[in-house]
Amino acid sequence: MGVYEELKERGLLAQATDEEKVRDLINNGKTAFYIGFDPTADSLHVGHFIPIMVAAHLQHAGHRPIMLFGGGTGMIGDPSGKTDMRRMLTKEEINHNISCFKKQMSHLIDFSDGRAIMANNADWLSNLNYIDFLRDIGVCFSVNRMLAAECYKQRLERGLSFFEMNYMLMQSYDFLELYRRYGCRLEIGGDDQWSNIIGGVELIRRKENAEAYGLTVALLTNSEGKKMGKTERGAVWLDPQKTSPFDFYQYWRNVSDGDVIHCLKVLTFVPLKQISEFEGLKGQQLNEAKELLAYEVTRQIHGKEEADKAMDAAQAIFSKGIDAENMPSTEITNVEFENGRVSVLDLLVKTGLASSKGEARRLVKQGGVAVDGKKVSQADASLAVSDFDKDGKSYAVLKKGKKIFHKVILK
Repeated sequence: MGVYEELKERGLLAQATDEEKVRDLINNGKTAFYIGFDPTADSLHVGHFIPIMVAAHLQHAGHRPIMLFGGGTGMIGDPSGKTDMRRMLTKEEINHNISCFKKQMSHLIDFSDGRAIMANNADWLSNLNYIDFLRDIGVCFSVNRMLAAECYKQRLERGLSFFEMNYMLMQSYDFLELYRRYGCRLEIGGDDQWSNIIGGVELIRRKENAEAYGLTVALLTNSEGKKMGKTERGAVWLDPQKTSPFDFYQYWRNVSDGDVIHCLKVLTFVPLKQISEFEGLKGQQLNEAKELLAYEVTRQIHGKEEADKAMDAAQAIFSKGIDAENMPSTEITNVEFENGRVSVLDLLVKTGLASSKGEARRLVKQGGVAVDGKKVSQADASLAVSDFDKDGKSYAVLKKGKKIFHKVILK
């Protein structure tokens, strides 16, 4: 099986500008390709991890990744997928975010001995002469075609600024610049970047009379088509200070049965043959697959030591010995639920972990409460009946502070 075929079977690929030629380039060539990351936050999140995994697969096959950080495009902000204009970041914020991205990326891609390149498009975008840019690059773009692109079309009713319209030109110019500097012939991005990628492919054809290609990767979605990587507290970040290795591990350990096989394929290097052995399993039989997923993704992001710690901690908390013998428990019934949910504050009081709702609220505010390994950050947090379902049993584990655990059993 070729590299392209494996990426496709894993469910990592979405569209290609010329699938036959892209397949041939990936399977039979050794080429430079690039993926862009705008520094809109001070950490990458799991949504970024899909294109990074594609880059890692291609690097293992001998291709050369160019990981491009948007020091220039980040000054504008990509309108794709946004209903309003992004907040404009200062240069200081952008530079800080890029430094964080570089640190995280260095753990995920091998940059030794020129095997990969880190680049910043501020190096060529920041000093452009606007008139010269319009005469040289702007003339290659049709406004009619730009407005028909999905990334712009969906914004027209709410308002699209001329400021944001420049983004496609700049991203396309990135591809041209990387082609000239490094011989880059392939741009890879999320499926929401399709229009921008096509712009770069066509710009290289017009300015260099050369062939270049675009490839989009699938967005990280669950079996219901909803984006993954979100919790009640927000995004699942790759920075351990924003999402701890234990919480990161628990997020993947707790994915739904319908998502575990897909996540193993797109987020790990576990061989497809091994993954296929889990297909068709249901319920408790999938626990091994979920533990493998959680461990492998955590190991890739945070390293083996942190993955081992997270796995050991999770197994200690949810081991049968602790659940059955050492952990105090309280039983509740459906009567405790209101509109299908039960308040975490009520559970803290019911179990005796807090003497009153006021104390329970203070514990939550101080960050001293967790449910099933996930810190509770909102006083109005609640659990649904489905949150108690674990391996055919109905319970949830409350944690107060660092060492006090209490099991709530739903009868």
